[in-house]
Amino acid sequence: MFRQFVILIMVGLWSVWAQADVPAAHWITAFENQSATNTWLCFRRDIRLDTLPRGSVNLKIAADSKYWMWINGTLAVFEGAVKRGPTPEDTYYDTVDISSFLQEGNNTIAILLWYFGKEGFSYQPSGKAGLFVESLSPTFSLCSDKQWLATVHAGYYTPAGPQPNFRLPESNIGYDARRFSERWISMPVDSLSSWPAAVEVGLLGCKPWNKLYPRVIPLWKDYGLRAYDRQEWHRGIDRDTLVCYLPYNMQVTPAFELESQGGDTIGMCTDNYRGGGANNLRAEYVTRSGVQQYESLGWINGHEVYYILPKGVTLARALYRESSYDTSFAGSFSCNDDFYNRLWTKAQRTLLVTMRDTYMDCPDRERAQWWGDEVIESGESFYALCPRSHLLIKKGMYELMRWQRPDGTIFSPVPASNYQTELPGQMLASVGYYGFWNYFLHTGDTATIADLYDAVKRYLEVWEYNANGTVKFRSGEWTWGDWGTNVDIQGLFNAWYYLALDGVSRMADLLDKREDAIELRRQMVSLKESFNRVFWCGDAYRANRLLPDPDDRLQALAVVSGLADESKYDAIRELLGRYEYASPYMEKYVLEALFDMGCPHEALARMKKRFGKMVDHPRLTTLFEGWGIGPEGFGGGTYNHAWSGGGLTLLSQKVCGISPIEAGYKAFRVTPQMGPLVHAEASLLSVRGRISVDLTRSGHKLDMLLTVPADTRAIIPIADNVCRVKLNGRLVFKDKKPYPGQGCEFNTSEGVSLAVSSGVWRIAFSY
Repeated sequence: MFRQFVILIMVGLWSVWAQADVPAAHWITAFENQSATNTWLCFRRDIRLDTLPRGSVNLKIAADSKYWMWINGTLAVFEGAVKRGPTPEDTYYDTVDISSFLQEGNNTIAILLWYFGKEGFSYQPSGKAGLFVESLSPTFSLCSDKQWLATVHAGYYTPAGPQPNFRLPESNIGYDARRFSERWISMPVDSLSSWPAAVEVGLLGCKPWNKLYPRVIPLWKDYGLRAYDRQEWHRGIDRDTLVCYLPYNMQVTPAFELESQGGDTIGMCTDNYRGGGANNLRAEYVTRSGVQQYESLGWINGHEVYYILPKGVTLARALYRESSYDTSFAGSFSCNDDFYNRLWTKAQRTLLVTMRDTYMDCPDRERAQWWGDEVIESGESFYALCPRSHLLIKKGMYELMRWQRPDGTIFSPVPASNYQTELPGQMLASVGYYGFWNYFLHTGDTATIADLYDAVKRYLEVWEYNANGTVKFRSGEWTWGDWGTNVDIQGLFNAWYYLALDGVSRMADLLDKREDAIELRRQMVSLKESFNRVFWCGDAYRANRLLPDPDDRLQALAVVSGLADESKYDAIRELLGRYEYASPYMEKYVLEALFDMGCPHEALARMKKRFGKMVDHPRLTTLFEGWGIGPEGFGGGTYNHAWSGGGLTLLSQKVCGISPIEAGYKAFRVTPQMGPLVHAEASLLSVRGRISVDLTRSGHKLDMLLTVPADTRAIIPIADNVCRVKLNGRLVFKDKKPYPGQGCEFNTSEGVSLAVSSGVWRIAFSY
């Protein structure tokens, strides 16, 4: 016992001694109180390693606002840090494995930091440029402190002329190659003797950066520098413009190699510079004498990159680097009508270009996390992308609720410093069935729902009821239901509230909050009765009877929410064939309502009619914000708005019929509604593995090839008009009578459904 006691004492003392020898990581900056807008700072630290560390070497890195890191002259991180704002006060940090970049002997670590320093719709500034670095590996010692060298990068400046619109926290980037040498990244540290020591601002948790939250989402995917496939010159009197064509709308950083006498200014922007009718982001470069290379590090987006060069500059190569949220195109859809294939593909491409620090409404005008957009975008991601995309939705859910106000209201966009606005309809959509609950259905992530439930319930309690049982109107800071006219806003808010009650009641069931679930469902029953009694006019739902026509959006939400029963379907179906007021945002729910009412022919016809202009556009690879571009559109008329991609979800979920019915795809349903199509196939990568369905109709037969991953099962409802079903060539259903056997079973509680476990199944239906 005495020996064990002595060992414990020695271990405790050793821990104290070891901690005393380990330097503490500080927030550091260059000089004092570095807070100027659009400032670029350089940090250098050299360390010597006699032997390489064992295992992974992870660094904890935080920055306001962005950083690039080179180790031994090799780019180790391209644009690190997530835009600040996990809460209104706090900051994110990255975890970066640098073990593959280290070498025995001297190691050079160089970090370039970009401090935004101004407000925007997607970022909460701390008010001071800062860098925090701490090793998380016991075999490798490194931390940010006054042993680092730090200076302001004198080459960067803010170009004169038009500045980005107020929604963007990023500034235009100017770079004068005559003012600063890029050799600082790898030159011997002795050559930087004129640089001052970094200024220690404070320890972990200090103001203005406060608590650090883990990044949650992966580091960006870096596709590397590439040459353009196609480019053409437009010659002018004093300047020439090189137009470089990108293969699709992407997040891009332009680069080049050239020769100049020095002092020439080169401009760079994309065709999206005035996307959405506002000045967005551009860059310029002032040459030094001789041959030189440069990459403008602030990403922009578009289909074309423009290089504007004065006469006398010899351009050797124009290059570009694509970077994006780190996900992959893991889903697919195709059918015998190419229009829907192109719609699905353009929606998938639009989705990726609107993903980065958050889901964005658009990557050019504002880069803001509007939650009405995110609800539709996240729904698309489950069918189009790999499961890494789920983390971006999760991050947004936490941000939405961590920014909740003391009075219980929530708002978007967040994070944001100059525009924090409750749009009640979007907020209800976010926490309801199509938002948080849909995330849970596709992921099975109970922990996130448990973390956020209380905050979500607080928001529902902000809402009150009228004496007639309908939901009392709340304007919020922006009373918005959709772009366009004939918006029956009060009716829409009632339907969105019902969907919110539905989603949150399911969360209560999941978390075993029985009293909450009972109360929420009581409210659903009461609201449904009141909604139909007050708003149904015999042939349409109308909350505002002064509007010239019934609102197609309201009819649609009544159907998809379950507020409308089947007795009203014929009237609503006729209205949706006559009225087209919805913007591409709400059109998703209109089309879904048609599918839910069993009208796939009408749904696909309306989809083709309404989205025809953007799908058939010969040049653009992404979908529009409105039904046209610029003045023909809504809200500025951008052409990369993923809220227009709801058709992607519906083609996979409704036409091919794949949808989860138990969380995390423990069970999923396959209920195809092919309408006029004779062939359709879809594939998605669920959290349990690859699911695919291939459908072919011929005469009175439908052949289905279905792949079901391990640890899940597929439920295939058998329609009333099906007379015979064969499973892998074996008869399993005939004349309303099931014949269960190996690998399948039947459920007859609600109609007849065939259930199959993991495997590849050929299912033949005869009608």
